[in-house]
Amino acid sequence: MKTNSATRERNQAVTKGKSDAATEVSKVSIAVVGVFAAIVGLWSLACIVGGIMSSGGVTELLSSWFQAVTGG
Repeated sequence: MKTNSATRERNQAVTKGKSDAATEVSKVSIAVVGVFAAIVGLWSLACIVGGIMSSGGVTELLSSWFQAVTGG
């Protein structure tokens, strides 16, 4: 005599809160690049403002820059 055993299969969709390590590294890399770009931008702005203040104005800064570039 054959014995039939009932098997029960479960189909469940499981979502876990884990994220891929590469994704997290990518997020951190983008944040670091963004912060570095902001620092460089602020530094360049500070240099331009300092140059304007030390030369006496925007027109004087531009004329001095043009003379330095052209050698005149």
